[in-house]
Amino acid sequence: MAILVTKWFGVFMADKDQVRKYILFEPDPKVIAVKLANVQRGEILPEEEKLAEKRIKVADARLSKLGKPVVYDSSFIKSEDYGFSTELMQKVMVELGKIRTREPIRPDKHILQSIRAIDDLNEMINIMNERLHEWYGLHFPELADYAKDAQYAELVARHGEREDIIKSLGVKLESVGAELLDEDIEVLQNFALSLQELYEVKGKLEAYVQKHMDEVAPNLTALLSANLGARIISLAGGLDRLATLPSSTVQLLGAEKAMFMHLRSGKAPPKHGIIFQHPAIHRAPYWQRGKVARTLASKATIAARVDRYKGQFIGDDLKRRFEARVEEIQKKYPEAPKRRPRELNARSVTHKGHYKKRG
Repeated sequence: MAILVTKWFGVFMADKDQVRKYILFEPDPKVIAVKLANVQRGEILPEEEKLAEKRIKVADARLSKLGKPVVYDSSFIKSEDYGFSTELMQKVMVELGKIRTREPIRPDKHILQSIRAIDDLNEMINIMNERLHEWYGLHFPELADYAKDAQYAELVARHGEREDIIKSLGVKLESVGAELLDEDIEVLQNFALSLQELYEVKGKLEAYVQKHMDEVAPNLTALLSANLGARIISLAGGLDRLATLPSSTVQLLGAEKAMFMHLRSGKAPPKHGIIFQHPAIHRAPYWQRGKVARTLASKATIAARVDRYKGQFIGDDLKRRFEARVEEIQKKYPEAPKRRPRELNARSVTHKGHYKKRG
């Protein structure tokens, strides 16, 4: 049976360990590099279509439209036998590297980086927020009861003085805080202003993520929300990889440490990872969460694959089906199951997860 094989220097039709016919590429590093870049993108080359016959097999799954993919050892087809040197191959690889690095960055990569940037900002904001509350609390501890997060930073940055903040809030109270010098107030205002700016940057990044998620992964966004969908894409390493993962893996993305502890010590395995942030899961009773998480992961897997391959928008339908399934779970399992004592009869589990016979 004839097998179509593509090497870096040409396309070959082989039968067992013999080459029946072939088309060589032009021996120009730039020309060959362009062809190899197209191969890496999953395209079929004109030379491959020209050489293809009916009822052939192919050595690359990329060529499945031309024939049945098979595993084939084509190492006997050597470039030196066809006038292509090792030095030429090195030049081709350099040109190929230039082509691939100049390619436009996929939109999901921007989403991946922006959601990680938001996580970095959250860490910085939490640290600075805690410091501002502790520091400014020496002067006005009661402010924490009237303002939170960004509003707290904005009030300190804008007014500084305790009396001015009380006036802006329109409340009447007598603070038990200590007095501060003008230079102390000025430093605190600058610090609060820096924190306020971080909140603004975070808001812009979140708007950026929302916009790009609507464009790149509309189904995943409709099902999970832009923020959670972006985090799942980030944990998977991109939309391409997410679309290849089974739903059981999607369900546990973000729970790698818990899974490692399960494998190492025999503790109960995790039922969900980052997907727990979805309201339907974290608001559900503990005995329903695993089932809800499994259902949501299944729908998210479908949404990711449709988004990856540019299918029709089915996000609203997936969301309706998910919500219907959640209602079924709630009706079917309204009460927590009764805990039964662990009965292992003739065997018991050791702390390392192995089994041993009882006495």
